Amino acid sequence: MAPATPRKAVPKDRFPALFATLKTQTYHDPSTRGPGSHTIRTIAWNPTGHLIATGSSDRSIRIWNPEKPQVKNSTELRGHTGAVQRVAWNPTKEAELASVSSDGTCRFWDVKTRTCIATIQLGDEGVTVGWASDGSLALVVRRDDILIPIHLHPDSTPTAGNPLPQSVQTNQTIFNPVGSPTTLLLTTGEGSVKICSWPPSATTAAAATNRDTPVHHSSLTPSRSSTPVPPGSSASLQTLHTLHAHTSACISLALSPTSRYLAIGGSDALISLYDTHDWICRRTLSSLSGSVKTVSFSWDGSYVIGGSDEGTGIDIAHAETGEIVARIETSMPAPCVGWHPNGKYWIAYSGDPAGLKIVGAAGGGL
Repeated sequence: MAPATPRKAVPKDRFPALFATLKTQTYHDPSTRGPGSHTIRTIAWNPTGHLIATGSSDRSIRIWNPEKPQVKNSTELRGHTGAVQRVAWNPTKEAELASVSSDGTCRFWDVKTRTCIATIQLGDEGVTVGWASDGSLALVVRRDDILIPIHLHPDSTPTAGNPLPQSVQTNQTIFNPVGSPTTLLLTTGEGSVKICSWPPSATTAAAATNRDTPVHHSSLTPSRSSTPVPPGSSASLQTLHTLHAHTSACISLALSPTSRYLAIGGSDALISLYDTHDWICRRTLSSLSGSVKTVSFSWDGSYVIGGSDEGTGIDIAHAETGEIVARIETSMPAPCVGWHPNGKYWIAYSGDPAGLKIVGAAGGGL
């Protein structure tokens, strides 16, 4: 995979003027035949930023080259029989994609060959999927709040591990950002984020106890001390700490690329920014109009955005101060947003009837 593009971060005082020069490119999917016929439910950049995937309510996945907006340069992936709820790229492979659907499957795709290389039956509708940073594991959240770990082994078929039932609504998960999976963060319907150890432990009274002891930045760095539970055995997650982040459900979360901040989006229309060194909320962003469906940091961690299915416009906030430094005007709500991951201040977003839009892909001075 290509190395990250070396580039200097743009300081807050220069960002507004430079961002204003960026031009927006529209990517029109031919499947769109009228309002609501091709609603984009999820977007994801691949690790290099050379490709971006969309998953839609019409059961299709499309892979776009941001620099070639003509549909002839895109790739359509079909196989799901229900709406595609989430797509996510393997962080170690630029052409391997996972997708989950309301059809109760998780599919793995080789984008280069346009083929589905594996299908995992989940037992219920899939809500979201995320990867461990080393590409060894994908974790699916089902509609009934059961987690399904899927282990990926070199040169073998992905296999589902022990189901992990959760006692509360679980909306999104992310693993520690470096190395083997050792820490898992989960958003809950109770307004909290749980920080849990990984892998799961055999279910015992001790293992089920929420220790809720202070954890620091080191909890997001690799260290292995436990052994995976044998297949068929009962397992559970150990909660290391709980962040009581919002007064209503926590919907989305994202770690900044530097791991300095954790952004948590809630159904209360707020984004809270937690310092991962002491897990204290440093600031709250309140410019959104509805539930925060997605949150995303710029490649350098300097700026953060949120997506909502209510209201219009996307505000860009400076992570260190919370100041709104720029705004993207939209005609419709933009529930899915995502910064380019690799050295560009491009922003992709959904919600426009014309299709996917990427600010910056059509040119500009930033």
